[in-house]
Amino acid sequence: MPLLTSLRFRAGLVALGVVASFALLPQSTYASQATSAESRNKQIVTEAFDRWESGGTGFFDELLAPDVVWTIKGSGPSAGTFQGRDVFVDQAVRPFVSRLSTPIRPVDKRVWADGDHVIVNWDGEGMARDGVPYRNSYAWILRMRDGNAVEVIAFLDLTPYDDVLRRVPAPTTNGEHP
Repeated sequence: MPLLTSLRFRAGLVALGVVASFALLPQSTYASQATSAESRNKQIVTEAFDRWESGGTGFFDELLAPDVVWTIKGSGPSAGTFQGRDVFVDQAVRPFVSRLSTPIRPVDKRVWADGDHVIVNWDGEGMARDGVPYRNSYAWILRMRDGNAVEVIAFLDLTPYDDVLRRVPAPTTNGEHP
């Protein structure tokens, strides 16, 4: 009888091992897919920043989904949430860049990915039309889907940003600067 019990015990252990292996297989497959998605998202965002740093001008069109929700955190007049890429560009990007003589370019960046989120901590520099340099540090948290950011939470020092908007007059409607 002890031999029969020992065989049943061994068979039970083998069966348990087989079941455990199958239970772990989907997790390891999922982990591999998640790591692949993280790497792909990090690469997409890093390459978009690299093109912007090198003089590219299509950063927001390249990276943002048309229905992106962009939130600028803070309490200044520029803080708020923008529904859609066009709304964000029209209400937050264009009014600011129209007051610059040289565009903001990333000069330093660090990029991390976690699941479908990519975090970018970057420093940017540009020149306002009145000759005063603009420098700021940013932290953007992008939630990615299908190669585009569908949600962005942006942290920056709003004081220098709002100062450019306040200090430098907007161009007139015919595109000339006052």
